[in-house]
This record gives sequence, C-alpha cells and structure tokens, in this order.
Amino acid sequence: MNDIEKLKALIDEAKRIVFFGGAGVSTESGIPDFRSETGLYKAQQEYGRSPETLLSASFFSKEPDTFFRYHKENLIHPDARPNAAHLGLAAIERSGKDVKVVTQNIDGLHQDAGSGTVYELHGSVHRNYCMDCGTTYGLDYFLDPANCEKKGSDTKWVPWCEKCGGMVRPDVVLYEEGLDGGVVTGAMGAISSADLLIVGGTSLVVYPAAGFLNYYKGDSIVLINMSETSVDGRADLVIRRPIGEVFAEL
Repeated sequence: MNDIEKLKALIDEAKRIVFFGGAGVSTESGIPDFRSETGLYKAQQEYGRSPETLLSASFFSKEPDTFFRYHKENLIHPDARPNAAHLGLAAIERSGKDVKVVTQNIDGLHQDAGSGTVYELHGSVHRNYCMDCGTTYGLDYFLDPANCEKKGSDTKWVPWCEKCGGMVRPDVVLYEEGLDGGVVTGAMGAISSADLLIVGGTSLVVYPAAGFLNYYKGDSIVLINMSETSVDGRADLVIRRPIGEVFAEL
C-alpha cells in the first residue's frame, strides 16, 4: 500500500477530520510563503526591515502608510484560486465526512473552495473594518486607491472609512496582538474531538498556533510537508510531497 492509499484508508475510517494547515497549502495557488527565498522575506531588501517588524502592531501605529503599502503589495493576492488541496478537502466534506479546517492563512481560499467550517487563526484579508466606527469593508473597497484619499492627510496607502473618515484596517492578527478568543475556542474544540488530524503545509514553528496540536487526542496523525516538523515523530503517516499533488492523486 503506497502513501496515497494509506491516506485514503485513514480518511475512509475517520468520522471527524480536522485539517491544520499553513502557508504551504497556498503556495501552489501562487501565494508566496513566509520564509522561503521567494517569500515575504525578499521584501526586507526593499524596506530595510523584517516582515515581523513591518507586520507588527507597533509599526502599524507608528508608520501606517508603510504598513499598508507592504500589506497590500505582499499579503493580498486577489487573483489566487483554490488549488487541489483546498478543493480536495471540500470534496471530502461533500462526500459526507465531518471535516473542519484550522488555518494559519489569511487568503480565504478554503472558503472559496467550499469548506464549511474554517477557523482562521490569523484572520482574513477579505475582512476589513473602520477602527473608529466599526463599519466593515470588503477587499475591493480596501484596495481602491480612491478610498485612500483624505483631505489633510499625506498618506497614499491608508484606506479611510466613507462614513466617519476613520482608518480602515485589515481584520488580520498582527505581531504583538493576540488571537481571537472565539476562533481559538472553536479550533481547540474541533482538534480535541477529531479522530483524524491531517497537518499540511506548515513548519509548525509559529506559536501559539502550532501549540494547538497538543489538544489532539484522536487515533491518527498525517503529516504532509516538504520539510521536517516537530510532529513527525508522532505522525502515523508522513508524506514529503507538495500537498496539492497529494490531494490531486487522492
């Protein structure tokens, strides 16, 4: 029995499946990961600062225009489409399985593919809100240069609320900010009650998200990742291949 057949057998036997994924799930959709040579670290050469600094709450407060430029140019990919991994998980759910997704990604591709329950640990670029009045905005409004014009302001990248004139920020978790309590509770509950945990496309080095796997008490763990992780020793099946390829064959 090869790896794909083993994975299929585990899925067939499972009743409650949780998929825990990271940036590697979306690279095959053309979205760069964080730490590779072609990922977000390449911007350090242009900005002279690390992504951790550029995407921190304190930097957002001090230099909002630079923050928004970096965010819009590097974290938003409106033309990206779900790949075989996103589509495969949604297909398993449509087959009648209880499938929940816990993702560290902010691209919304799991929802685009049709997954019903998605816990977005780090938020989503598709949700944005006014910091003053709370009005919510979609991605089109956020990216429209016309909404970045405000009398008396010399910023070029900051979007402003059409109702009150307040700053519109993305609903994503920045460095130095905590995760949403409701999302955390839901994700931990899903993981703790699952009988199959599939971990894919993540190096499991970003905390507290990576620590969520400690709540898993089920039967089997599958690891699909190109490099080693801290969970390899616990996994019943480790597949060292691009995750989209694996789900395409599955």
